[in-house]
Amino acid sequence: MRFPRTRPRSLAGQLFAWQVVLVAAVVAGCAFFAYVSGRGQAEETAARQARAVALSVAGSPSVREAIRTDDPSAALQPYAERVRKDTGIAFITIMSPDRVRWTHPDADRIGETFLGHTARALRGETFSETYTGTLGPSIRVVTPVRDGGRITGLVSAGITVDRVSSQVRAQLGALALAAGAALVLGGLGTYVINARLRRHTHGMNAAELSRMHDYHEATLHAVREGLLMLDGQRRIALVNDAGRELLGLAPGIVGRRVADLDLPAPLTGALLASEERVDEVHLTADRVIVVNTRPVVGGERRGTVVTLRDHTELQALSGELDSERGFTRALRSQAHEAANRLHTVVSLIELGRADEAVGFATAELELAQALTDRVVGAVAEPVLAALLLGKAAQANERGVELVLAEDSLIDDGALPASLPARDLVTILGNLIDNAVDAVTQEGAVPARRGRVTVTALADEGELLLRVADNGAGVDPADAAEVFRAGWSTHGAGRGLGLALVRQAAHRGGGTVALEQGVDGGAEFTVRLPLAAGVRA
Repeated sequence: MRFPRTRPRSLAGQLFAWQVVLVAAVVAGCAFFAYVSGRGQAEETAARQARAVALSVAGSPSVREAIRTDDPSAALQPYAERVRKDTGIAFITIMSPDRVRWTHPDADRIGETFLGHTARALRGETFSETYTGTLGPSIRVVTPVRDGGRITGLVSAGITVDRVSSQVRAQLGALALAAGAALVLGGLGTYVINARLRRHTHGMNAAELSRMHDYHEATLHAVREGLLMLDGQRRIALVNDAGRELLGLAPGIVGRRVADLDLPAPLTGALLASEERVDEVHLTADRVIVVNTRPVVGGERRGTVVTLRDHTELQALSGELDSERGFTRALRSQAHEAANRLHTVVSLIELGRADEAVGFATAELELAQALTDRVVGAVAEPVLAALLLGKAAQANERGVELVLAEDSLIDDGALPASLPARDLVTILGNLIDNAVDAVTQEGAVPARRGRVTVTALADEGELLLRVADNGAGVDPADAAEVFRAGWSTHGAGRGLGLALVRQAAHRGGGTVALEQGVDGGAEFTVRLPLAAGVRA
């Protein structure tokens, strides 16, 4: 028959058992010490009391006078009994130097030999001892009676051990009651403390807590998402490797307040928020991260758990996908427009106007080929060239003219491998999109065609990317806000493009600036170093 395995006692239960044993041992030890100490004090008190009575009787003049008589017992027995009853001791025995009793609590014992030692008293000493006499074991004191210069008798006064023990037993009852109360109070205090510990450890035993700690540490270092835990004072209680990397935090950051970290204000506000945040996109200096926060509440605010996901590459890929989609739409539109033009050419030929058909077709080809030749001739970087041609098609579809400045020139191999092509697409693509939006939105300068001028120049160890438009421009009051994530004149859900531009420029070790263009619109200039030292 197999018996079910019992679950090991919880850590709180183990501590409770050990603490109860410890409290019981301490109380028992204290009680034993108090008993031993009390018995010793009782015996010492009894010896002092017997000594005082014996010395007092031995020094009494009436005792010396009675000893001189022919029948000392006649005067000493009543005297000794009266003193014994008054002092509460067990016996007072007055005897001759040869140990013959003159007094005794039991009158029948008078005249018998005293049981005990007297040699030291006969030498003039006063001493105490524990001896078993006719009344049983007793604590007694023996002292000489001096008359002039000689010893004429001996006095022994004592208290029986049974009487001392009865006194100790009476004290022991009170001691046992105090010890029991101390044990009960200690047990109750231990139970309360361990009940709280049981709540905090959720009833787990030491092995389970150790295993959970090991899993906790392994999980923190294994997950690729960033994990940040804040305590109730908004201080960092825990951060894993991914979280430290995503936020750009240095080692040893645990214990610092979030408000003291050099993080963007919107991100700091999200981390300090008391309410839950779900899938909020925030930008740091180098990354796009998605933030989720959840308060830890248990009767009071205990902290916040924050998860961080890196969307830097996803955002860049999304931007490239948007560009590709736009390019596809532009190609589809151009294909439709080419079909219309082809029908026009065919119709002119059918009408016998071949010369006009050739002129119409040639003009369209020359216009498209001129832009292609200009871009390919000036920009040898294939990614940028393809981006410019695609954006030109998109702009043309929206009735905007995209022009490559005459001084644009990027030779083949001018851009180092440390400058990612994806960042260049992010920078130039977003700047062109914003410029096209600016010259086509409501409020743009009327009565003239929208125009976007792009400058791409790699010279003197620096890559210059400039995009200018002839739109309404940017209000000088908003110049400091245009690069903030969420700022947009196109409504909610926008305002990430320029923030990504600044982030990509920072990642490349460059700068981005906003000025008023020569055509009255906005002019954005990005400068990126072509030498080493680009940020990872």
